[in-house]
Amino acid sequence: MTMPTQGSGLDSGYQTEAGAPHTADEVRQSSIGELMRQVTTDLSTLMRQEVELAKAEIRQEGKKAGKAAGLFGGAGFGGYMVALFLSIALWAGLSNVMDAGWAALIVAVIWAVIAAVLYSMAKKNAERIRGLKQTNDSVQRIPDALKPHPEGVTR
Repeated sequence: MTMPTQGSGLDSGYQTEAGAPHTADEVRQSSIGELMRQVTTDLSTLMRQEVELAKAEIRQEGKKAGKAAGLFGGAGFGGYMVALFLSIALWAGLSNVMDAGWAALIVAVIWAVIAAVLYSMAKKNAERIRGLKQTNDSVQRIPDALKPHPEGVTR
């Protein structure tokens, strides 16, 4: 029976402390404990690197989100100013045909209707929010031993 000409694949993933790959003979001569230590070390390193990558991505995306939020805020303020000056223009236009006080009241009533419609829509949307059902379900399954018991806590 002949041995395969290609390596067993063990020499491709294992590395020495300096970072050079282990040869197949070095892997064969290592104990299971040492191989497990190397795998654990490699997994730990991989996890640290993945966490650092995630942190870097979060920082980068956070900066973009902050910039977008600032621009949305500026657009909202601009929209508010447009609504304010259009309201003043409507008030001034209506005051040409009626008393200025009645014109102001009409503009205020228009804004009250708009606010009521927006409130109604917001309330309907808020009622559809179900909360964190899955999180609540999983927290409920935590054993009582892990939950804090205030009566047993002394300070």
